[in-house]
Amino acid sequence: MAKETELKFLVKNDSWREHCSTGVRFVQTYLNTNPDATVRVRIAGDSAYLTVKSRNHGAERNEWEYEIPVNDAREMIEDCETSPVIDKTRYRDGRWEIDVYHGNLSGLVIAEIELESLSEKVELPDYIGREITNDARYYNSSLSISGEIPQ
Repeated sequence: MAKETELKFLVKNDSWREHCSTGVRFVQTYLNTNPDATVRVRIAGDSAYLTVKSRNHGAERNEWEYEIPVNDAREMIEDCETSPVIDKTRYRDGRWEIDVYHGNLSGLVIAEIELESLSEKVELPDYIGREITNDARYYNSSLSISGEIPQ
């Protein structure tokens, strides 16, 4: 088991694009959206993963992630989805991950950074806007259910 510690922010401008080149397309759905144990199937480029996450405790939660065959992931997404599919492209700017959402969530751009510990201090790039780490409306599992950008 790994402990995931991350901060999430809305992105307020496109200046991140100066530091990023090609992104990776992500297609994912949730087999379970219960906040106590979300179960996600994700295809990320040429790889696929099954991920279980525990309830968030602030910026921390437990995470178990396993690589699975891409064909298995496609079948699970088609046959087992319990939430609409999320489609996004992920870009990297150093340790920052910038997710640009497509479809119903087009216009939403979120940046996140994984921390070594809760006490780690990070410098925020100029494109970082409002922090949404603890705003459950912006969890991917919540976005997949609502299908719309939170107001």
